[in-house]
Amino acid sequence: MDAITSTFHIDIKLIIAQLINFAITLVLVYFVLGRPLIKMMHKRDLHIKEGVNNAAEAKELIEKTKSEYDLALSNAQAEANTIYQEGKKQAELKKTEMIENAKVEVLLMIENGKKSLESEKDKIMDDVKKEIVELAINATSKILTEHVSGSLSSDTVGKIKSI
Repeated sequence: MDAITSTFHIDIKLIIAQLINFAITLVLVYFVLGRPLIKMMHKRDLHIKEGVNNAAEAKELIEKTKSEYDLALSNAQAEANTIYQEGKKQAELKKTEMIENAKVEVLLMIENGKKSLESEKDKIMDDVKKEIVELAINATSKILTEHVSGSLSSDTVGKIKSI
């Protein structure tokens, strides 16, 4: 071994000291830099996994919310259509009812008009009859007064006038 040491100029003591120095440096680097770096990488890995899980949960929540929104929208449209149809039916019923009421009112107005005309006609006829009677009495009275001979008295003419 002395031959190798003398040929290559290698000092075994120096190599052993450098190996010990390297081992100490390696241990110090591992504890000072390696462990914190491994912890930080482990935390970063957990944080990334948590972010991926949250994104997946958010995606599921969005899809669920979208399906609930679509369902609520279709329900609202169906309900709006139902309300529209019911309103349309009620409007038709109200329209029919109003037309029937108007017809009844028109018939009542016509009937009342007929009754009123009939009563006016009767009143006019009574008035005409009275006037005809008065005219007939006046005419008879004039005729009798002008053409009467001495046989009829003025009392008889007065009685005829009063009739």
